Amino acid sequence: MNGAGRSLSDLVRFERPPPPTPASRRLRRLLLLTAVATVVVDVINLRYSAEAGFGLGVRTFWAILRAIGLLLLMREVRLGRLTARPLGLILAVTTVFASARLVQPKEGALLPRVPVIVGLVVVAALCAAVLWQLFRSPGIDEHLTRRQPRRVVPPWVLTARVAALSYSALMLVPCLVALGSLFDIPRLRPEISVPLVVSWFVLGLAIGLVAGIISFVALFGHGWARLLLGCISAFVLLVQPTLCYLLLGADGLIRDGAPMVLAALVCLYGLARSRRTGRSRESPSA
Repeated sequence: MNGAGRSLSDLVRFERPPPPTPASRRLRRLLLLTAVATVVVDVINLRYSAEAGFGLGVRTFWAILRAIGLLLLMREVRLGRLTARPLGLILAVTTVFASARLVQPKEGALLPRVPVIVGLVVVAALCAAVLWQLFRSPGIDEHLTRRQPRRVVPPWVLTARVAALSYSALMLVPCLVALGSLFDIPRLRPEISVPLVVSWFVLGLAIGLVAGIISFVALFGHGWARLLLGCISAFVLLVQPTLCYLLLGADGLIRDGAPMVLAALVCLYGLARSRRTGRSRESPSA
């Protein structure tokens, strides 16, 4: 009874953050600045965009949601969690791509307007600074590793899980853009494009559910879960760019296929590194 009561109290216990450090305060201020800059740049891109439509609205909404993700990352840093690193990596990469999705060249020119270019460069520089702080700052490393985690999980497994959790959103956003294109001038005949869009939507929901469960099981060191998560990553690595090209063209392939390719490669790399690390730890005892 005491053991059950103790377990229940652990579940409902509020997690107290470690004392903040100058490095963690600087990083949180940088994250807040990046979140604000992301919203401002997205509004600027929308202001200078030559095409207004459902697809642009979806991409703008998704880009602004990145600001909320950065605020959640601030909380992870405040609590001193190691998940801040993989979450920051995925957020930084996809934030740059989310803002780049909205960049459109001005009419009759190859490049967009100067404020749009400057805004994208600012967002990219801020995201690079966030990654440098997370992975290269000794002060942040000390802040994220000074508390004892409840369960010891290899950092690369956490990286793979965070990358896998982004699959559903990375599939649904271009799917909604393709849905909007069906009411304009679809690239394919309706009898082909409509089933593809519906299948894409269902697949995005299914991948999100399955990847979330499998990546959680992989945290406990099950080899079959890592293998299955690798198969899922290879699957989306092939399917997403194909659907983007068929339904959205070369432009959609670059804007919406590239983020999925990067997320899947990060997940596969994390799985490979975690397996290699696990073997190196087991070799001395063997």
